[in-house]
Amino acid sequence: MAKHEDPVCKMVIDEKLAPEKYDYKGKTYFFCAKGCKDKFEKEPEKYLAQKTK
Repeated sequence: MAKHEDPVCKMVIDEKLAPEKYDYKGKTYFFCAKGCKDKFEKEPEKYLAQKTK
């Protein structure tokens, strides 16, 4: 089972159990809840920039 970090809240979730996912620039991101996905959809670059810090 592949684990992924929710780019908004940083929770580690299993991709098969993630309630939400979103494709952005050819990559699929997984989210713990709709609220995190909605935040990411509005400002994806903000959350991706935090990941590289």
